[in-house]
Amino acid sequence: MLNSELNTKIVNRGKEFFGSISGEKPSLFNKGAWMGKAMDWSMQNEQFKIQMFRFVDVFPSLTTSRLLTEHIREYFGSEQDMPPFMATGAKVAGMLGSFGGAVLNKVLTSNIEEMARQFIVGETTKEAVKNLEKLRKDGFAAVVDVLGEATLSEEEAEVYTNTYLELLEALKKEQGGWKGLPGRGGDPNLDWGHAPKVNVAVKPTALFCLANPQDFEGSVVAILDRMRRIFRKVMELNGFLCIDMESYRHKEIILEVFRRLKLEYRDYPHLGIVLQAYLKDNDKDLDDLLAWAKQNGVQISIRLVKGAYWDYETVKAKQNDWEIPVWTIKAESDAAFERQARRILENHSICHFACASHNIRSISAVMEMAKELNIPDERYEFQVLYGMAEPVRKGILKVAGRIRLYAPYGHMVPGMGYLVRRLLENTANESFLRQSFAEDAQIERLLEDPAVTVERERAARAAKPKKERQGPGGLPAFENEAMVDFTRADHRAAFPSSIAQVRTQLGKTYPLFINGKEIRTNDLIPTVNPNRPSEVLGQICQAGTTEVGDAIAAAKAAFPAWRDTDPRTRAEYLLKAAKAARKRLFELSAWQILEIGKQWDQAYADVTEAIDFLEYYAREMIRLGQPQRVGHAPGELNHYFYEPKGVAAVIAPWNFPLAISMGMAAAAIVTGNCVVFKPSGITSIIGWHLVELFREAGLPEGVFNYTPGRGSVMGDYLVDHPDVSLIAFTGSMETGLRIIDRAAKVHPGQANVKKIICEMGGKNAVIIDDDADLDEAVPHVLYSAFGFQGQKCSACSRVIVLDAVYDKFIERLVSMAKATKVGPSEDTTHYMGAVADDKAQKSIKEYAEIGKKEGHLLYESPVPSGEGYYVPMTIIGGIKPEHRIAQEEIFGPVLAVMRARDFDQAIEWTNSTKFALTGGIFSRSPEHLAKARREFRVGNLYINRNNTGALVERQPFGGARMSGVGTKAGGPDYLLHFMDPRVVTENTMRRGFAPHEEDDDWVE
Repeated sequence: MLNSELNTKIVNRGKEFFGSISGEKPSLFNKGAWMGKAMDWSMQNEQFKIQMFRFVDVFPSLTTSRLLTEHIREYFGSEQDMPPFMATGAKVAGMLGSFGGAVLNKVLTSNIEEMARQFIVGETTKEAVKNLEKLRKDGFAAVVDVLGEATLSEEEAEVYTNTYLELLEALKKEQGGWKGLPGRGGDPNLDWGHAPKVNVAVKPTALFCLANPQDFEGSVVAILDRMRRIFRKVMELNGFLCIDMESYRHKEIILEVFRRLKLEYRDYPHLGIVLQAYLKDNDKDLDDLLAWAKQNGVQISIRLVKGAYWDYETVKAKQNDWEIPVWTIKAESDAAFERQARRILENHSICHFACASHNIRSISAVMEMAKELNIPDERYEFQVLYGMAEPVRKGILKVAGRIRLYAPYGHMVPGMGYLVRRLLENTANESFLRQSFAEDAQIERLLEDPAVTVERERAARAAKPKKERQGPGGLPAFENEAMVDFTRADHRAAFPSSIAQVRTQLGKTYPLFINGKEIRTNDLIPTVNPNRPSEVLGQICQAGTTEVGDAIAAAKAAFPAWRDTDPRTRAEYLLKAAKAARKRLFELSAWQILEIGKQWDQAYADVTEAIDFLEYYAREMIRLGQPQRVGHAPGELNHYFYEPKGVAAVIAPWNFPLAISMGMAAAAIVTGNCVVFKPSGITSIIGWHLVELFREAGLPEGVFNYTPGRGSVMGDYLVDHPDVSLIAFTGSMETGLRIIDRAAKVHPGQANVKKIICEMGGKNAVIIDDDADLDEAVPHVLYSAFGFQGQKCSACSRVIVLDAVYDKFIERLVSMAKATKVGPSEDTTHYMGAVADDKAQKSIKEYAEIGKKEGHLLYESPVPSGEGYYVPMTIIGGIKPEHRIAQEEIFGPVLAVMRARDFDQAIEWTNSTKFALTGGIFSRSPEHLAKARREFRVGNLYINRNNTGALVERQPFGGARMSGVGTKAGGPDYLLHFMDPRVVTENTMRRGFAPHEEDDDWVE
């Protein structure tokens, strides 16, 4: 909180500032213009605001009159549904009959393009230079930012880089004719006597399409390579380069790029970086950066902004169960801005300051603090966004003289994302411009010390009753385990250290585990690293029919006591196992990287999903474990409850070796069944981890038995055994159908009809609609198809692209694929690693050859030479529904691309296989999305996101048709498949007297 004297000066200056611009409004809020009317309506109507901004977002993709007409109707309805400023145009269009649609399209197009031009200094170099010269005549400097931060390939990153080089070359020619903006002495050839006339800002992630904190070093090096070229050109002009800050995910990468570039060119003063005051750790980042500059004896420049990605950062953090990185009270960001601005000003000898804000309180605070600290003019300046806050920029020009406009430059398509951010920013309830110029809020409130505002708002929040979700049985509500956070250095460092630690444990022999005892057999099979098969991880004892029979007998003997154990007690064992797994998260992840070749993030996600299954099913059993009264007739009590089935055979796959194994085993155990567990032969060490976790949880003997073995030796025996009442299987369709067929036969001594919980394969399709956002669709399809080498039953194996966008989509998809590398998955520079084993390698290669004959090869990646079960990333075009690679599950990195004439055909093709597991659609057409919800018949449909990575509770997983029997793992009815329901009815009438129950349907 500021001292009262300084705060009084700030408030007085703010009042003077408001007085100097009294009666003026930014063009954004001018209700006489179409844009002002649109903004006004958006601020009054939240639903219209959402539709309007979404329409603006999709607008550049509406390249035909038909698309534009359809989307206007879908987003805004008919004339009577539209707000007045749009309805007039619609009414006129309606009077003109068929010609009217074209008229309305033209009117709306013209207005949206005009809105975009408000914020963009030019679409061409010529236009940009012309507008920059106009600004300079009015006394404004500029920092130019090239639009188009979403680059998906090396080619696009190179185009982005070259755009800067071409712009700088044009400015090099022009700046010689520019007079320096007037200042207080100094060099007349510089702006204000000290600042370069050419100033550009660069978004670092646009320089490398695979920028990712998981590959921290690779991202820094790749970004630096292109940033260096731009900076050299900037230095040719004696210009200024500012490195923009983007999302929190890339913050540490960007800071490191800045530090390295500065040390390379330590004597060149005009290099800056953006810091965001709305980030909670920005105080530390600022202090660290200032200390680093002092330690290295270099001059730096910081542009301090509030931050423009608040919604994105908050949503992403909540989705991943991370700490929210931004302040959640607007005034906290304002207070941080003032606090950090003062810190920069206090260090003006080493740090130049660019105060970037439209907030008159923040601007006034910086002016008064600079005055109090005697800061020379050349050590600080003010910046506002081009096209916004015109009265504010004029006011600063009058008082300080040093104001620079942040001026985006480039084509309208990439500019729409920027435009939507600006519109959201200005229509937010907390927007200073909205409150100042659209709502005429009281000046005293707008100029209040934000630290005081924070205290008041925190107190108000604390007084509000907290919304707390309560779980069953007094447990906290279920929350998904937090995802790995590669923005954290400790998470990044944990993987190599855990992999190294796991390597010290290689070479062990892993026994069976039956009735609480370790059993060793002489039949051993090695398990190896698929990226380096010569690296033997361990030897696995194999169970034969004798050992499996012993395990079934142990489970059968343990069943009566386990069945009668209180459901809450059974659930507690799962919670203890979850706790044990949580302690070993990175170690268990490292085993997955080595034994099955998962990438870091994929391995971690498998372990967190296993924890989620334990936590979720524990709560579900507590919920289901209480008998429920059914019916309300007086004189009787009917109780509905569940009991377990008996011995459960759990047969697990290798692709999610901990998560799916744990999900099936935990569900069987917590419902009161006893388990005989057969892990996959190629991930049996990971299977052994279930033994370790359940042992640490103290699970009674015989409840969980571990029996790895050859399917050809003991698989049928396990399935056929008369004492097995339930079989939970996840794997291929062929094996699943064989299990269902064999389990249908009743064997002598068999007491129960075998229950089959069977999750099988998929031939999953993603539709790319003609209005899809390709910046989103391309990376999501690439990830869905090739993440973990495409070895997921949910993976995208068909992408169905509408004709209108087919060529553009394919061009960008193939270009992005070319930027990726294949190699050992423990190395984060590799997008893909080896497949599971030599059999998978052979099968996938055969399918790729079939695809090349059925269609035409679009891309095939290089693979490492030498050992390792590598197959190329393969994309094949020209595929039709009748082709084998459009029908048969490949379970590897082969993507079939299909060209559909229209959306109806795309939907028809999605349903043209025997499978119905997952699917996806990228579209911004409300009607097409509604149709997909109805007619895209899969168990899990994903809209405008990748179609893998289902989360427990949030996206219960499973399909129908030949993908499974309709169960949903991680969902509210999954445990029901592991139990039999019972009803007990009691006549409570005695000699004409019946006790009254609270919920009886009694006479009133």
